[in-house]
Amino acid sequence: MTFWVELLVSILLLIGGFFVLVGSVGLSRLPDFYTRLHAPTKATTLGMGGILIASMILMSYEQGYLSLHELLITLFLLITAPVTAHMLAKTALHHENRALKRTRSLHLMKQAREQQAPSAANEHE
Repeated sequence: MTFWVELLVSILLLIGGFFVLVGSVGLSRLPDFYTRLHAPTKATTLGMGGILIASMILMSYEQGYLSLHELLITLFLLITAPVTAHMLAKTALHHENRALKRTRSLHLMKQAREQQAPSAANEHE
């Protein structure tokens, strides 16, 4: 294996591992649900992307052809993580989970809780 491939894979693994570590520490240390939600959706997604891209480069070099399995997993993570985070935040909002007192836009949370789903009559107009 060439030095440059090893260097690139090593750098991507270190960066990915760092972001996974930061996301894991953030998940356990942040004070409330809404701030904890950012750790796995932001940092860990970036970390897993780095690790999977390093694996893709290494496997492509070793096998002699492009390995797309890791790329597909990375794309799946990048697509599903924000959607999952949005759904979790919306559910927590409607279950009235408390936010930190120092949160800036608490009045917007109250407005969002009062919103109702569109009725069937309004959808046809």
